[in-house]
Amino acid sequence: MSKLEEILQNTPNRRSFLKQGVVAGATVAGAGILGSVLSHASTQKSSSPTTGDIAILRFLAAAEIIETDLWTQYTELGGVTNGTQNAYQLALQQLDPDGSQYITSNTLDEHSHAEFLNAYLQSKGAQPVNLNKFRTLPSSQATGARQIGRITNLMQLTVDTSYYVRYRSKQNPDFGATFPQAFDIISVPAIPRNNNDFGPADHIQAIADTAAFHFGFIEQGGSSLYHTMALKVSDLEVLRIVLSIGADETHHFGEWMDFAGNAVSPPLAPLTDSTDGLTFPNLNLVKHPVNLQTNLIFPIPCEFIDQNLPLCAVIRPTNTDGVAAGAVQAFTDDGLFIGQSQEFFDTLNALAEAADAAVRGK
Repeated sequence: MSKLEEILQNTPNRRSFLKQGVVAGATVAGAGILGSVLSHASTQKSSSPTTGDIAILRFLAAAEIIETDLWTQYTELGGVTNGTQNAYQLALQQLDPDGSQYITSNTLDEHSHAEFLNAYLQSKGAQPVNLNKFRTLPSSQATGARQIGRITNLMQLTVDTSYYVRYRSKQNPDFGATFPQAFDIISVPAIPRNNNDFGPADHIQAIADTAAFHFGFIEQGGSSLYHTMALKVSDLEVLRIVLSIGADETHHFGEWMDFAGNAVSPPLAPLTDSTDGLTFPNLNLVKHPVNLQTNLIFPIPCEFIDQNLPLCAVIRPTNTDGVAAGAVQAFTDDGLFIGQSQEFFDTLNALAEAADAAVRGK
């Protein structure tokens, strides 16, 4: 059993998403239809993945390894634990009482994605992705963090909050639209760097709030990445994999949009970190061309396919041009790789270039 599995096993499920009666009723009503669909799908024979399909899966595996690395750090300090909660956990639970459980669950999901994609690649005779040689970045020194090498750096992030504006806009970046920041989060930690960061209260809350917006940033990128890569896939089975994992990434994003909104609405907002001046405004009161109302967690209908067609609520962007390279650049601009080697960037960029070069049918 891996250390991650030890951290995650037997964690309490602290929220029942649906009442048992509703679940039971839905199960009885839909079991026959769903069972038939799944049975039919499982018998469909697929052709072998193309070279482009393999390149896409290898880049997605790398992305999932990176996500697992960062989410594991969040789980060690902010996820579900037994005993007394630290100040970071409590600050995250100010955003949502189930915040620690969600972090732990998200980590488990990303870990499963990375393991599955690499195992699938091996089953097709393709080379899996291994980034272990790049686990060279330091861990947080705060109590609870394991002292092991990391791929990602969560202690000096510049979080792109423009996604919060984009998903509340009727415009679509696929048509060239650009979006301003909702507010600035520049070069600050998203996890406690050491035990001193557990206080004062406004400081640790600002760290948790930074994490909240970073969660949304990471998962919206995953949503667009998977949906865009699906447009380039040739093999039916690979398409099934990409769409299925992509749907899970989108599910994550919806939760973190709600979570982030709680950081910029009363009673927590406005909040200013007394140690560095980082401010989380009440976005419900901010005058902006786009409505930043914090409980608008679903995508606003926007331009899609053709600007002459009605607006439609969709994941965006889904333009296929350079999406993998764009994901690498976004993570780099985020500060996620501060301290990494040139070899790391060369490796990741090569994987991205191969994925972007994939063409449907080839």
